[in-house]
Amino acid sequence: MKRIGILGGIGSGKSYVAKSFGYPIFNADKEVSNLYKKNIKIFYKLKKVLPKYFKKFPVEKTDISRAILDKDLNLKKIVRIVHFEIRKKMKIFLKKNKNRKFIILDIPLLLENKINKKNDILIFVHSKKHEVLRRLKKRNNFDEKLFRKFSNIQLSLDYKKKKSQFIIKNDFTKKTVSKYVKNILKRI
Repeated sequence: MKRIGILGGIGSGKSYVAKSFGYPIFNADKEVSNLYKKNIKIFYKLKKVLPKYFKKFPVEKTDISRAILDKDLNLKKIVRIVHFEIRKKMKIFLKKNKNRKFIILDIPLLLENKINKKNDILIFVHSKKHEVLRRLKKRNNFDEKLFRKFSNIQLSLDYKKKKSQFIIKNDFTKKTVSKYVKNILKRI
């Protein structure tokens, strides 16, 4: 099994690119969302560390956002709790898909949390900044302050680009992304 890690900035189209490969995807954002909705242990851990923000289960995104915006340290506390569980979920995913030719890792903090392995194939999704912001602002839960906080905990896009073996210039059209994906699959 070869692991393909998808890198890029917030809103660059990483999840769309990941789906375009047609192989099993570990989508960390979806897993985090499921933890908040279905894992009562996560709720109790969050409530213990940040009782002011977490009052009821399932955990609401608005409560997470409020905690993060209120204090910088809160984001680190939340990440510490959530990432431990996400790593466990990823191990299960990898075991389940060990006989597949490729698996796709759609994990926003792949490099930051040292989840990648030395021989992973890293693909950077490059998107124009103004296009990304335009698309993000269309999301009904978009908050610019929250966006900046999450951007601040990520490695620079230049660094991620340098670490990648391939770059996909995402213009948000299926045709372009498909062409890049086919070319990459031929080369690996």
